[in-house]
Amino acid sequence: MAERGGIVPAITLHTLDGLPAEVPQAWAGTPTLVNLWASWCAPCLKEMPDLQAFSAQHATTGVQVVGIALDDVASARTLLTRLGVTYPNLVDPPGPTDAGVRLGNPAGVLPYSVLVAADGRVLKTHIGPFANQAAIANWVQPWETRGLR
Repeated sequence: MAERGGIVPAITLHTLDGLPAEVPQAWAGTPTLVNLWASWCAPCLKEMPDLQAFSAQHATTGVQVVGIALDDVASARTLLTRLGVTYPNLVDPPGPTDAGVRLGNPAGVLPYSVLVAADGRVLKTHIGPFANQAAIANWVQPWETRGLR
């Protein structure tokens, strides 16, 4: 299980197209805000437009957003299309050893976010939804100025 300051454990997840993605290697070298969500999670759906806006605004600064849907592919794809979410998303079936648990969220509360440095270290975690895009930026910003790389 990932812990603050520790390296994200190796996990094989899948893209929406069913291709394997090795985490954290999939985003190695890039600071990443990982957001775990599910299509049935109302707070998750509420914050996703703000994550999309943050992703679009920060793409040039090097902080990427990656979603991990603890859901089935069809439900995840439908929701992402409906909300216009374009940042990368992976899927993992929910369960006692899902990606959320392995990323430090044993209670399974969603949404759950993890800020990962370019070298794969967990910098911080956030349980629950962000209030808005500014809250996301404020959560990431102290680490941006210290150098997520």
